[in-house]
Amino acid sequence: MTEKEYGTLVDELSPDSPLWKDCLGAFLIGGLICTLGQGLLNLYGLWLDEIDAATAMSMTLVALSALLTGLSLYDDIAKFAGAGTLVPITGFANSIAAPAVEFKTEGFILGVGAKMFTIAGPVIVYGVSASVVYGLIYWIWTMM
Repeated sequence: MTEKEYGTLVDELSPDSPLWKDCLGAFLIGGLICTLGQGLLNLYGLWLDEIDAATAMSMTLVALSALLTGLSLYDDIAKFAGAGTLVPITGFANSIAAPAVEFKTEGFILGVGAKMFTIAGPVIVYGVSASVVYGLIYWIWTMM
């Protein structure tokens, strides 16, 4: 079978994606997550300064996302919302919690500990590496 024949076969057998339904779900759930974040920021801002309120809001969204992942509810929400659940902080928390939950039967060290960063680990490594490179470039630039 050639690549072209295989591509034609895949196109014939693959169901069409309900584009407008997917976009609406992503918009609604993504907007709901962002609205929740803004509401938490406003709430925490009543007794915390701006930076501490933002930190508390981020921590709450991470904890809520991890809790929903642990209860297997985040996957149900993601089936409806698709990319709408990938709002950076909640999607990142889910990407750490999901493998940990999935491999908990293998134990805390070889299961949870080893698998927790399978998805998020490369993001952390490249993010930190890029920030170090950027910092060095900035430092050299300011020294000139």
